[in-house]
Amino acid sequence: MRLVILGGGESGVGTAILGKKKGYDVFVSDFGKIKGNYKEVLIINEIAWEEEKHTEDLILNADVVMKSPGIPDKSPIIKKLLAKGIPVLSEIEFAAPFTDATIIGITGSNGKTTTTMLTYHLLKSAGLNVGLGGNIGKSFAWQVAENKYDSYVLELSSFQLDGIVNFKPHIAIITNISPDHLDRYDYKYENYIDSKFRITMNQSEEDYLIYDADDEAIAEWFKTHTTKAKLIPFSLTKTFSEGAYIKNNKMEISINQEEFTMDTEHIALEGKHNMKNAMAATSVAKLMQIRKSTIRESLSNFQGVEHRLEKVLKIQNVQYINDSKATNVNATFFALDSMNTPTVWIVGGVDKGNDYNELMSLVREKVKAIICLGVDNKKIIDVFGNVVDMMIEVDNMNDAVRMAQRLSEKGDTVLLSPACASFDLFENYEDRGNQFKQAVKNL
Repeated sequence: MRLVILGGGESGVGTAILGKKKGYDVFVSDFGKIKGNYKEVLIINEIAWEEEKHTEDLILNADVVMKSPGIPDKSPIIKKLLAKGIPVLSEIEFAAPFTDATIIGITGSNGKTTTTMLTYHLLKSAGLNVGLGGNIGKSFAWQVAENKYDSYVLELSSFQLDGIVNFKPHIAIITNISPDHLDRYDYKYENYIDSKFRITMNQSEEDYLIYDADDEAIAEWFKTHTTKAKLIPFSLTKTFSEGAYIKNNKMEISINQEEFTMDTEHIALEGKHNMKNAMAATSVAKLMQIRKSTIRESLSNFQGVEHRLEKVLKIQNVQYINDSKATNVNATFFALDSMNTPTVWIVGGVDKGNDYNELMSLVREKVKAIICLGVDNKKIIDVFGNVVDMMIEVDNMNDAVRMAQRLSEKGDTVLLSPACASFDLFENYEDRGNQFKQAVKNL
């Protein structure tokens, strides 16, 4: 069986290792450059590879193809493969049949990384033999090849779910859905929503779907679709006999006739959106029969995720917060919503078709100055130009942070929450967040 892998990054190389171990004839092809550390792994494992090209003769003879999530279905090589009837899968689909571990799959436009990390923290603290993968950390396929975990917590992007056929998590979570990546879905929101719901398409009556019952897009989907999975909703405003909710500053969870309650003030994560992430993760912990005392302890000591509302430093009584992971408007909405001091907001980058008007009431209420950090800031300036007293454009992080320091005074917050992708000025959102942290430390 010939396995061709398109993309020599984390998921590609992980799949190559697993494929070779399972007896496939493996070939890795990357249209860009393969990073040195991944090349070394391929060479040590005697796996054939090429970079900066796709040699069709070596690709179109595949029995099965795994493509990395970054490659769109519209790319010429994918079209040719599909025209020949060659199956094109995601890493998740390829690797899942080779493990009988319990799989917890987590998707959503925002909150999925925090929910994934918190779920992993809850299970690991309880002593479970659990792996963490998907869109985060070490590739799932690589772990299936080399480790023997009893369960996996996987963060799944819509791109990874687009490439599944039979994959089914025992427990699925949809944290929320808001417009994102619409350029990959013909600018049709419903296509993106359907893509997220693929997480539950193969689930049976024995499986569970945990979801945000306050989310409009999710509610709309349920009006015309069904899933066989047992439903566990969570909400900030509604209450359920089966599900999770907040009432009188208490998180209450009722699953399979078992109750769990905890004062929200003891939960380490702050902000309404994080209460939702905590309800989703705790629902998993309850389904996995973890003791209440362990759940309480884990929720109270969880450190949060880097680049997500991460407190960097307080300088001259001004708090600097790194929310570089906010790559869409909805994520920035949560960030601004959780500010309770006058805010200097650093925003901008590669726009994915953003509608900034959704942020208008929060900006009026909380933002005193805006610093645009992007190559093209016209849209941001058009929307907020008359709303804030101060609007400044910069083209590098050091200038952004120095300007923020100048515009802020005691008791203010400086918030990096870009609402955009980072590829105009930075390598990725991590690079953007790290540059911010370094610039703050240099003040």
